[in-house]
Amino acid sequence: MKIYTRSGDKGSSSLVGGERVLKNDPRLEAYGSTDELNAQLALLRTLLNSEEDKKQILDLQKHLFRVSGRLACRKPPENDKMRSLFQDYARQDLEFTKQLEKAIDNIQEKLPAINSFVIPGGSQAAAQAHICRTVCRRAERKCIAVHQTEKLDESLLTFLNRLSDYLYILSRQLCLDEADELYWDGK
Repeated sequence: MKIYTRSGDKGSSSLVGGERVLKNDPRLEAYGSTDELNAQLALLRTLLNSEEDKKQILDLQKHLFRVSGRLACRKPPENDKMRSLFQDYARQDLEFTKQLEKAIDNIQEKLPAINSFVIPGGSQAAAQAHICRTVCRRAERKCIAVHQTEKLDESLLTFLNRLSDYLYILSRQLCLDEADELYWDGK
């Protein structure tokens, strides 16, 4: 099977179900951003030393495929099996959100309190975690744009918001593992 189909050569693509839309359709923008986040997380995973952190990132990458799959569907699945699967994915959003909150709390307990903006960097892994955080925030904004016109499951939005929080706190931990944090002094 060839990788190219030529069906998108004039700027359109298909959603799940066959509906043709322009490649800048808000849904494609949303799941394109989650796809980009997944690729950035792959790079982050290669930079991590902790097997536990690597596993957490891999699990998040797998879940982002579930998020992208739902974003690729404009209409609720008519098929009972798919509808049940999407409901299960929404439950997993909630489970991952709780796991991320626990991880955030555990990491944050060990970090010094700050009252300034952190300048991204400190180590390659910390800088990559910041890149992931910013891509995640963009994916969340793209999903909000879709949600304004077509209702998305709010658990998906909450998951993306918490994921960006996790990536921020992880970036701080990764930085402090190897260097001092730099703070913006407002000047």
